[in-house]
Amino acid sequence: MSYIPENAEQIEVNGATVPFYKYDENGTTVLQFDTSKSGHPEPMVNAMCGLKVLSSNEKLIMLNSKPPMGLFPKVENEFNFEHDEIAPGLTKVVFTPKTSSDANTDFNDTHCNG
Repeated sequence: MSYIPENAEQIEVNGATVPFYKYDENGTTVLQFDTSKSGHPEPMVNAMCGLKVLSSNEKLIMLNSKPPMGLFPKVENEFNFEHDEIAPGLTKVVFTPKTSSDANTDFNDTHCNG
């Protein structure tokens, strides 16, 4: 089953190791990638690449095999996130920029602690 909407177009994201897609969802621009079949450190690397280019009016959707618990503490000061298991072994994580935050995320820190 594909979780990529029909209106999605593939985009280039610097440093990414999996395809990224961009589409409109209810007036919001969404960037999405799937690392559910990827091994470490690809989920962390791609999440950081996507978050780095995310603008204030966009959201990033990460499809992964489980919640990236090592990522959340690295980005919690700058991004909100929610995760939900959408199928066995498939978690959808939605990141949105916080409206007022210190932009102090180290996007080069792709070491996973979780």
